[in-house]
Amino acid sequence: MNATNTKILIVDDEKDIIEFLQYNFDKEGYQVYTARNGEKGRELAIKVKPDLIILDIMMPGMDGVELCKELREIPDFEDTLIIFLTARGEDYSQIAGFEVGADDYITKPVRPRVLLARVKALLKRKSKVKIEENIIDINDIRIDKDKRDVLIANESVHIPKIEFDLLVLLASNPGKIFLREEIYSKIWGNEVFVSDRTLDVHIRKLREKIGNHHIKTIKGVGYGFND
Repeated sequence: MNATNTKILIVDDEKDIIEFLQYNFDKEGYQVYTARNGEKGRELAIKVKPDLIILDIMMPGMDGVELCKELREIPDFEDTLIIFLTARGEDYSQIAGFEVGADDYITKPVRPRVLLARVKALLKRKSKVKIEENIIDINDIRIDKDKRDVLIANESVHIPKIEFDLLVLLASNPGKIFLREEIYSKIWGNEVFVSDRTLDVHIRKLREKIGNHHIKTIKGVGYGFND
């Protein structure tokens, strides 16, 4: 994804942070938009439809978690990259961020090179994924949903039904952390009781077939797909 064609929205109530981030993204050639609170951030997001949004969690009024949750409920923002930026590093705030659909989480004070590297990695990951109606291509993995076939480096790999359905779900939105409850609902349905252990076993078996590095675990939250 070309930087000059990439729109980034920064939402933070601290003027110094906004100016600092804007300066660094401007240098890289990104189109940068800023807002000082959640309400303005929502209005601007709907107006410009950014490729990536950086949200401060702790803001007066509408905070970052609430804003992210509202945006994820709008179809235009289902796949928009969202990074949380906060001075809080506790596990519960990270879990809250992932639960509402965050793609990444960075704590303050921000190191520009680290932030830029994370942003570039997320944008690169998104641009590499090709999802057609029935085909998902991610680097050396090709998933044919109709034929229920998986090719890894052009070699066919047999994957049983549950693991295949898990792979399709996770790979359909790489980088997103799917909550356990969401996985249970989409793979097994709401009428079937599934234990955490059952899901963990299927994930382990899937990793054995496609490689450990493709699937990311957020302990106590859920799973995601890395490219």
